[in-house]
Amino acid sequence: MTPTALLEKADRAITSAEVLLRDGDAEGACNRLYYAMFNAARAALILVQAPPEVTEGKSHNGLHSAFNQYLIKPGIIPQALGAEFRRAERLRQISDYLGDPIEGAKAELTLNHAREFIQKIKNELLNL
Repeated sequence: MTPTALLEKADRAITSAEVLLRDGDAEGACNRLYYAMFNAARAALILVQAPPEVTEGKSHNGLHSAFNQYLIKPGIIPQALGAEFRRAERLRQISDYLGDPIEGAKAELTLNHAREFIQKIKNELLNL
């Protein structure tokens, strides 16, 4: 997939998360928000020419490590946004695998962080 296609996919996931939140499904929204950030991270790694084995997203842990190495350590993306990416992953794991409820306020906060994360990638790497 191209970076543009991945960012479009991220934007669609944000829109889906907004609908889920309006319908009271914070758990479903957290799933969509994490994958919005995941696809934006993949796009960013492609744009900084990270090796293909990390941009293909075969391992969530590998993608997070590569994102840290290629985007956070060089200062392209702030460390705080990298931490929000990890938090979104934890919320997704809680909602998808543990079945624990997620508070709507946490999902709303994650929505704001996901928007900021995606916009930062667009601004820094695509100059949008």
